[in-house]
Amino acid sequence: MDGAVTRVARRKINLALQGGGAHGAFTWGVLDRLLEDDDLEIAGISGTSAGALNGAALKAGMLVGGRLGAKKALDHLWDEVAAIGDWRMVPWVQAWLPMARAWQDAAEAVLPISSQAVLAQVYSPYAWGSTWQNPLAPLVETFDFSRVCADEGPELFVSATNVRTGKIKVFTGQEITPAVLLASACIPTVFQAVEIGGEAYWDGGYAGNPALFPLFEAHLPDDIVVVSINPIRRDTVPDTPVEIQNRINEISFNASLLGELRAINFVRRLIAEGRIERGRMKDVRVHMIADDVLMNELTAASKLSASPRVLERLKAAGRIAAEVFLDGHGAKIGQEPSVDLVRMVS
Repeated sequence: MDGAVTRVARRKINLALQGGGAHGAFTWGVLDRLLEDDDLEIAGISGTSAGALNGAALKAGMLVGGRLGAKKALDHLWDEVAAIGDWRMVPWVQAWLPMARAWQDAAEAVLPISSQAVLAQVYSPYAWGSTWQNPLAPLVETFDFSRVCADEGPELFVSATNVRTGKIKVFTGQEITPAVLLASACIPTVFQAVEIGGEAYWDGGYAGNPALFPLFEAHLPDDIVVVSINPIRRDTVPDTPVEIQNRINEISFNASLLGELRAINFVRRLIAEGRIERGRMKDVRVHMIADDVLMNELTAASKLSASPRVLERLKAAGRIAAEVFLDGHGAKIGQEPSVDLVRMVS
């Protein structure tokens, strides 16, 4: 038709954002680059811990100022995380904060672990009783929850772990509150458990990092892009206490994700073999953005090192990883998976 404007259909995706403390700045970089691709439409976001904070910032910012608003909101989030840093997690250090910050800046280039991670082994957040305050609370309370919980924009799902049952709890819509985001990011050696509706919650990574099943709803797209910040494989066998604890954390935080990826692979095989009629179950196409080389260089301890230097390095790496993914696999979105699930879960 003369004068008609040809519109290219956007490629719709869901995002699954892993948690991992300061390593979530890698996801910041990934999202920063994805938001520059006008052909991509983010329909759903499942986030845990730092992934939940990233997801909430992206959604709230997008509803205010579109893609640029989302980028600005993510920048603000991580500027604030950097301002908190390591030391505000431990109340008795706060009086010495300027000296502690100077020591941290001088030491971070040569020490393989975070000073906060060392303190977390001997310090309990319950030692201060009711006087303890979550250092992330002022940051989380700045979110505009009328937008975080809005029906418009990407659907947001936030996961936390029920301390008593060990089961995952997924919050969405109006259920998402400041307490929910704090619960999702509640590392038990650093923060006191967060009470919601009479139940105590810890970091969602223990039960779903992140949860994929909320993204299986029929009205959401079939493509899930997992932003991974916990390496699935390490080639070296840990032999020091810090390295052993690091690997235990990674394995436990990846266990639920691998379980869901096995289920997706199983369903895809049944569909391909004709044992399940197409359309009866979701034929999920999995994609992944990661930098395992970088994450193998880092440790679980660096997840607690929210210094500007570390965060900017992670953001830059995230942007590069997203660029590599888009160049190599972007055309597969809406067509085929870019992750070999058989190899990954076997």
